[in-house]
Amino acid sequence: MKKAVLATSILAAMVSTSSLAATVYKDDTSELKIGGRAEARFNVSDNNEYDDAGLKTNSTFDDKSRARVSISGTTQITDGLSGFGKYENEVDGSDGIKTRYLFGGIGTQAGDFSYGKQDTALVMITDFTDTMATFGADADDAVALRAGSDKQENNFAYKGEFGGFTLGANYLAEEVADSDQYAIAGMYSFDFGLDLGVGYAGGKVANQDANQVDIGVQYSIADFTFGALYLMNFSDDATGNSDDNDGYEISAQYKLDKWTFVGVYNYATENDGDDDAVDNVAIEAVYKFNSNLRTYAGYKFEMIDDLDDQIQAGIRYDF
Repeated sequence: MKKAVLATSILAAMVSTSSLAATVYKDDTSELKIGGRAEARFNVSDNNEYDDAGLKTNSTFDDKSRARVSISGTTQITDGLSGFGKYENEVDGSDGIKTRYLFGGIGTQAGDFSYGKQDTALVMITDFTDTMATFGADADDAVALRAGSDKQENNFAYKGEFGGFTLGANYLAEEVADSDQYAIAGMYSFDFGLDLGVGYAGGKVANQDANQVDIGVQYSIADFTFGALYLMNFSDDATGNSDDNDGYEISAQYKLDKWTFVGVYNYATENDGDDDAVDNVAIEAVYKFNSNLRTYAGYKFEMIDDLDDQIQAGIRYDF
């Protein structure tokens, strides 16, 4: 087997938006795919009644429908060298059109090098608990630096697979002075269903030295998959004062025929650990009619006093 197969397999994971992406062009060296989704969904919660100014002007019902279109391509340059690129946008009723991914890169025998708007290295770990169609990943959203989050601009990234070990690194070149960030992460996948990951992100946030550590584990057995993620964010300002916050997520999935049942617990602190930024439990059920069509419903139990529970449901068609 040629060494270029390693790079090609990583490329496929990076540029695909879903397993249903259709090949619209292919020759001996190049391939172009188009995919996406149409997703009609809604959210019901007392949280929706208030506008940004805190005035009660809306109803409890909030339409959250969206659609995505993704175009990705790969090309073989030489036996051990390939190129790839991806563009994906999303349209919804409130934000209009936004770019989710826009990057290009080179695949080599040592791994893939890319630049653009793309996921950071720590996403391979946060995916252990980012498992829901409706809710989830709240602790990561509250604690993570930009260098540890998904879909980040100005992102120089590297990813390589070596047997069961995956290594990732990225550098975010900010356009504001003295605010660059960086991250490195590693994950090892055992052949009996266990994945272990650890990552670090650092850099500047509002003129403070900021750091983040992620530790994650995932285990699959039979029809069950369990995941756990711990995040720690600590920063120091110019005077030496520190601000430490942490969070964790726990996920459990069970597949039964065409059904998938998911439960996630999210918790995170703020204000140097004095207050709860996130504290909730979310559950959902997903039913897949086939590889194209699924429907789902979820409920989030909020355990912070000024937040209300949420119901979210939808139907999604992948193409």
